Amino acid sequence: MLMNTNAKQGVLLAIAAYLMWGIIPAYFKLLNSMVPTEILMHRIIWSSLLLMIIISVKKNWSQISSILKKPKTLLILIASASILAFNWWLFIWAINNNHLLDASLGYYINPLLNVALGMFFLGERLSKLQYAAVGLAFVGVTIQVVTFGSFPVVAFALAISFSVYGLIRKTVSVDSVSGLLMESLLLTIPAVLYWWFMVPTDASNMANNTIGFNLLIMAAGLITTAPLLCFVAAARRLNYSTMGFFQYIGPSIMFMFAVFIYGEKVGEDRWVTFGFIWTALIIYSVASILKMKKDRKSNKAIS
Repeated sequence: MLMNTNAKQGVLLAIAAYLMWGIIPAYFKLLNSMVPTEILMHRIIWSSLLLMIIISVKKNWSQISSILKKPKTLLILIASASILAFNWWLFIWAINNNHLLDASLGYYINPLLNVALGMFFLGERLSKLQYAAVGLAFVGVTIQVVTFGSFPVVAFALAISFSVYGLIRKTVSVDSVSGLLMESLLLTIPAVLYWWFMVPTDASNMANNTIGFNLLIMAAGLITTAPLLCFVAAARRLNYSTMGFFQYIGPSIMFMFAVFIYGEKVGEDRWVTFGFIWTALIIYSVASILKMKKDRKSNKAIS
């Protein structure tokens, strides 16, 4: 019963995370007067402050002290923090340079990469349908490269960086809030240094900004932290490959935003790749549903 409860919590947390990630581009579009690195700096600083408040309320600073006493864990979190910062920056850049379709494609590819990483590094077994889904995604990208002479660099960079980040956080034994705070604190030092030495911009001196714009900037902490907390908490309750079942929620919202709100054009090469990825995700979703039903029957038989 406990495992079933954890699984249900994981499902709700995963859905919440991906819904929030789907609508985040609308927030970053409001900050497109700022350069991506400056937005990233604010994401890091305000996220750190928000997480410090959460840790203080929970009276959980002992977890941070524990991490600091474990050099191996700290090194792993330095690696995950660096990957996360790159992913954040590239996502912001893609949104504010009219590459939201690339971001959407990247996060469509992401669950299929999760499947592959779960198989190679976590020993998770794949069904024939899951193998077929991963193969279709590979075929779609290959056709784009061979036929149209282009490779979705931004999409794959986003997909790979976030898949690797999730894998690292899945394997390190640190609770979600403490781990995120530690990552944010590790990134805060370079963020503050950047703010101090950066070339001044119209928004860099917050004393000169309107209260409304400053509140919008500071909201980056909540916008960043809320879905990540849900994601990490879900990842610790569900199989890593199962997480991919919900991943299509975010990019579907991004795709609709890109095409119907921000007017990005879907080229012929993108339609081909998206078509294969969508087909792969349908197959993977069917495989995941069948696996869930099988596991449920097995659990009932055991109980």
